[in-house]
Amino acid sequence: MNTSDDILSTAAAWMAEGRKVALATVVSTWGSSPRPVGSQMAVDAAGAMAGSVSGGCIEGAVVMEAQKTLQDGEPRMLSFGVTDEMAWEVGLACGGKVQVYVEAVE
Repeated sequence: MNTSDDILSTAAAWMAEGRKVALATVVSTWGSSPRPVGSQMAVDAAGAMAGSVSGGCIEGAVVMEAQKTLQDGEPRMLSFGVTDEMAWEVGLACGGKVQVYVEAVE
């Protein structure tokens, strides 16, 4: 598993290459959650990613939202939970809730 320092180092290296980068951070959880608060994932405009915010179950949706953030510059607060219809679509049937904050880094 990547540490937060590894993820931030990867993001910095991508930025040094001229790539646009967004950072997704787990900011709250409730119940069963695959990753703890503070878990991070870096995403570039092409969809490359480093780190993890969910163990895979919602990461595709987070990558898509991160790419939108890179396009419009607007940060996003994403919420996933078993009562959310989208949670079933992305595979978050673990019984918990997770909120992920996505922001572009410069």
